[in-house]
Amino acid sequence: MASKKRVNKMDVETVWRGLVREEGGKIVYIIMDGVGGLPHPKTNRSELQAAKTLNLDRLARNSACGLLEMVGPGITPGSGPGHLALFGYDPIKYNIGRGLLSALGVDFKLKPGDVAARVNFATADETGKVVDRRAGRIDTETNRRLCDAIRNGISLDVDGDFFFETVSEHRAVLVLRGPGLGGELSDTDPQKPGMPPSDPLGLNEDSVKTAGIVRSFVDQARDILSKKEKANTILLRGFDSFKPFMPLHELFKLKGVCIADYPMYQGLSRLLGMEVIPPENKETIEASFDTLGTTYGEDYDFYFLHIKKTDSTGEDGDFDEKVKAIEAVDQFIPRIGNLNPDVLVVTGDHSTPAVMGSHSWHPVPVMIRSKWARVDEVEAFDEFACAQGSLGLRPGKHLMGLALAHAGRLKKYGA
Repeated sequence: MASKKRVNKMDVETVWRGLVREEGGKIVYIIMDGVGGLPHPKTNRSELQAAKTLNLDRLARNSACGLLEMVGPGITPGSGPGHLALFGYDPIKYNIGRGLLSALGVDFKLKPGDVAARVNFATADETGKVVDRRAGRIDTETNRRLCDAIRNGISLDVDGDFFFETVSEHRAVLVLRGPGLGGELSDTDPQKPGMPPSDPLGLNEDSVKTAGIVRSFVDQARDILSKKEKANTILLRGFDSFKPFMPLHELFKLKGVCIADYPMYQGLSRLLGMEVIPPENKETIEASFDTLGTTYGEDYDFYFLHIKKTDSTGEDGDFDEKVKAIEAVDQFIPRIGNLNPDVLVVTGDHSTPAVMGSHSWHPVPVMIRSKWARVDEVEAFDEFACAQGSLGLRPGKHLMGLALAHAGRLKKYGA
């Protein structure tokens, strides 16, 4: 009887782990959050096409270019799955709730089994319908006062503790800690104005109990906020139960550093074992590039620089401001050339077309500059030009493997 041929079911991430080297070149990621767009009716061009990006375009002409699909065809990724894919973690296998990333982003010390949710202070009308999911983007000091009032005013019938912490502007985080809690809950955030908040529902047996606790928390918080002009309600989303991830240095032997001014990306980086060095001035893009310049050296192998404004302007539906944010990044690209990393990657974690005012499923442009890159004929860094590049259209989770290979950090596979 003929023997059955052995089937190798290893995924690409497992193969990388077997091939990765300790030594090799330095890798720099410049991630313009939400950079992908769509043609706007007033210009018939995307934000990247409309922006004056002499430096990004020059870089594209010396790089291998293509498009990344973060999760799968037609799937709109959140920022968490998008970044996990960029770092080489399968976003289906390793998906993590936004609440946990928010908690880690403010350096909250999570314990296994903690349940966390991202919170938005929001504005509701007299009928209870949400009219502004961000409460006019209240300032962080106002947020702190509201969090203090909620912490001091709420009492929960729970065998454990709850923590309610400021993140920034209209954002906060709720953490529940205690035995028997489940993290499979539906969001209360309707995700669009004109709708009332949803009731939290437990999606498994443990989470039914947790949903009751959350319901009590939300009801009490709304009573406390009811007389506020703007932030008179809260919306919760991204529930999850905490469990540690395998860090970047174990998976890919990379000592990483995160340069980001937005807590969620700091949180994700901490989860993956990176050091976090926020820019001193969180209001300017230049400060992030300054921090990269002062940080670059022998201490790290992998540098992750995150730009938020390319996403927030897209979510606000402000085409012109998103164009300005892209142009602001472009003027500092030559500073990366002065550092001369072995591998430079420029891309985004998802698309946020201003014409849609939200994340979308559209692939994002990517370019890889390295002395080993197969430079193609792409002349500009935008969605349509990069579609013609040598990298083609590929899953976002493949990017880390390509970066490692271009840095000389992967051995040959097989005999």
